[in-house]
Amino acid sequence: MSDQLRAGFIGLGSQGAPMARRIVDGGFPLTLWARRPETLAPFADTPAKTASTPAELAANSDVIGLCVRDDNDIEQVISGEDGVLAGVTAGAIIAVHSTVHPETVRALADRAAKKGAYVVDAPVSGGQPAASAGRLLVMAGGEEEHVRRARPVFASYGDPVVHLGPLGAGQVTKLLNNTLFTAHLAVGASLLALGRDLNVDPAALATVIGHGSGESFALARVADAGGTLDRIAGHAGPLLAKDVRLTVAVAEAAGISIDVPVVAAADAALALMNVTR
Repeated sequence: MSDQLRAGFIGLGSQGAPMARRIVDGGFPLTLWARRPETLAPFADTPAKTASTPAELAANSDVIGLCVRDDNDIEQVISGEDGVLAGVTAGAIIAVHSTVHPETVRALADRAAKKGAYVVDAPVSGGQPAASAGRLLVMAGGEEEHVRRARPVFASYGDPVVHLGPLGAGQVTKLLNNTLFTAHLAVGASLLALGRDLNVDPAALATVIGHGSGESFALARVADAGGTLDRIAGHAGPLLAKDVRLTVAVAEAAGISIDVPVVAAADAALALMNVTR
């Protein structure tokens, strides 16, 4: 690979698109591929190139970012004669920004190794605003050298970029974070409901707590959504259910009991959103 990293990016959704924009604005040669061609339109005024297949993208990239929805989507873009693994070159790094099962990235690493390529799992947190501002939290797992090599690309959209340990550690960390956030949603919603029953205005209560020792990011999201989880459920419910389900699966596979308060509270939040893990 040359000293100037060539980046590739797949997954131009609400979070992936601003990540890709930060990469190209950071001066990295960038190649894009998208299942929905319309998501490429915002990059027409940039130097970014467009590949006809994921394999073509991989053949022209040193760091390949994948920011698709779930494990099945990862499999779809990496497999087959047109997939990433068909075109990836020796020494390249595949960075999995999606939130998936740790075993998904470990299995991908085994397959990539046959081509002399490497995998870093690097899920992110912060959403579209943080991505646009270059302030995403990047949770990286993998060999230290591989994370170091990919770090300049990660730093174009992430601050901080935290190396958490071996491959899969980033995914475990993101799953734990999302499980805790889900649990906090239940606590926040129940607290605002209790305040309402005690004749305290929920919006005013949320304002006070936001300036006090009980401050909670999740409670603020509930307050912004009108004091319940109804509005949040539509877009976040299925994704949070997936993440809690994966957390439980990882724990059970390790022989660890899931009979802990955080899982119970997370399940309560999912029930309030009419989804189950």
